[in-house]
Amino acid sequence: MSVNSSLDLPSNIALVHEWFTPRSTGGAENVVQVIDDLLTQITSQPELFSLVNEENLHKSSWLFKRKVKTSFIQKLPFGVSHVQQYLPLLPFAIEQLDFDGYPLVISSSHLVAKGVLTSPDQLHISYVHTPVRYAWDQMNIYLKRSFLRRIGLGPLIRWQLHSLRQWDQLSSSRVDYLLANSNFTAKRIWKYWRRRSEVLHPPVNVNRFVWNKPREDFYLSVCRLVPNKRVDLVVRAFNRLKLPLVVVGDGVEKALLKDLAGPTVQILGFQSEEKIEELMSRCRAFVYAGIEDFGIAPVEAMASGSPVIAFGKGGVLDTVRCFSSYSEKEATGLLFSAQTVNSLVEAIEFFKEKQLWRNLNPELIRGWSNSFSQDSFKKRFEKTINRAWREHLNSCDIATSDLSFASRKS
Repeated sequence: MSVNSSLDLPSNIALVHEWFTPRSTGGAENVVQVIDDLLTQITSQPELFSLVNEENLHKSSWLFKRKVKTSFIQKLPFGVSHVQQYLPLLPFAIEQLDFDGYPLVISSSHLVAKGVLTSPDQLHISYVHTPVRYAWDQMNIYLKRSFLRRIGLGPLIRWQLHSLRQWDQLSSSRVDYLLANSNFTAKRIWKYWRRRSEVLHPPVNVNRFVWNKPREDFYLSVCRLVPNKRVDLVVRAFNRLKLPLVVVGDGVEKALLKDLAGPTVQILGFQSEEKIEELMSRCRAFVYAGIEDFGIAPVEAMASGSPVIAFGKGGVLDTVRCFSSYSEKEATGLLFSAQTVNSLVEAIEFFKEKQLWRNLNPELIRGWSNSFSQDSFKKRFEKTINRAWREHLNSCDIATSDLSFASRKS
């Protein structure tokens, strides 16, 4: 799938991500895998860097037996298994990684990866999943559930997050070219870093899903069961409506949600990918009440032909075509305006009244999800890095020419 201009890219490329561990795998790690696959296709396999790595020890992993260069955190007690507990050290640790000899450095960043140190003759492109959530707009949510705050260390954590915000903003200036995973993330990048970024939606493996099965009489929610996902709103709404809801996921709020669930709500907990694919292919609609930087699960639901009912803020504004703004031939779901039980109840009642699970075409919904496929991402990412690399080479040529002219004048 490469284009001729890819031949201009250097063969020695560094690809850096915060950590590779089976305890933390998700959309960000999938982006790294797809970028790694693309670079291997169009130039050569990149050299991998991370703070810690355990993933390459597992036969089922795409990283099995792959060499990964790590930081000193790897050797600290519980550094691999509890890397986030070393948060105050992570900015310093990422700066110690040596990228000498790599003309092109690509980082996948949701915490500190974008803060690597490069020279003026190196090009650093960073794919940003989010500015550090718990240092900026989600700080108070993070503090409310922090164990250290409960034992009286709240002021210390606030000071550490204050220092992290300063470093986060400062280190953003080191990146030559910023990519954001959604328009929502791009706005946050501008708000906190005052940097412009290009939006490139992350890759979703839409081909995993089957879209043409009959829709059944239940609604579905799939996500981590943590406070900011607001699954509690979904459960309360379906308790009020007395409609069937299936909740899939695990997390700190699982027990709370089980206590909250009425007779029409099932909390299934963790389920296999195969089970999730099956539920998405049969549900009447996929329901989501949280705010995501992008949000892969709604795209996966649409790849299954399922309409989406979601809170209209964050990444879903890029991915879900709301019925109120698009025709039946283009719409892929319904967005509700306020993060409240009443607003969600009204949206579900409207969905039922209009019978949108029948009127919204599952094949067209699936077709729209292809906009976020892995192939689509690869094509756009390849064009972007080629353009950035050519601009970098041109700027280096101009700088060299200017230096040569100044030398002759002197």
